[in-house]
Amino acid sequence: MTDAMGGKQLSELQIDALREAGNIGAGNAAIALSQMVNKKVGLSTPKASLIRLTNVPELVGGPESPVAGVYLNVSGDCSGSILLLLEEESAARLASLMVPSDLDVPEMTVVKRSALQETGSILSAAYLNALGQFTGLLFKPSVPGFAMDMAGAILDYVLVDLGASEDHVLVVETDFTVSGVKILGHLVLFPDMGTLSIILERLGVPFD
Repeated sequence: MTDAMGGKQLSELQIDALREAGNIGAGNAAIALSQMVNKKVGLSTPKASLIRLTNVPELVGGPESPVAGVYLNVSGDCSGSILLLLEEESAARLASLMVPSDLDVPEMTVVKRSALQETGSILSAAYLNALGQFTGLLFKPSVPGFAMDMAGAILDYVLVDLGASEDHVLVVETDFTVSGVKILGHLVLFPDMGTLSIILERLGVPFD
């Protein structure tokens, strides 16, 4: 199966395996987020796909779309990086939910940025832990970095840091609902050379 944005082929079994890991990871993240905001957190079934690097900004409306990005390097048995992309509106909603209104904090201050950074760390760690459970591989996320910028600028920064050894990335997309407020997140895994093949092989659905 080829995704609609020009990705190379993933079979239905491969997509299902990656989605199942996403389900476990998103479930763990929902529990952690619920504890952070002291509110019930619901989630949709994650969508897993493989797309071209150049199409990543299209996930959030194009390269000039303002977004919040949380970026982590991944080491351990497999290496790479993870980027959580939140559209500006979703980021603002999530930040407002996580920072008590009685603090009267202006939009996107240090406190809110820190809250979003922590959210990105939780989501990334939850998915990596789920992948680790499924594959028996160790994934170690770094301390996250945070930026508010245009999607294209954030991707450019990531590509410079990575050296772009692969031309495709794995995207896990899921909706979170917190107290009736919907937040759409795109978790993008930038695998180093061979990392995705190792993961799929461990999941029992290797590339042909």
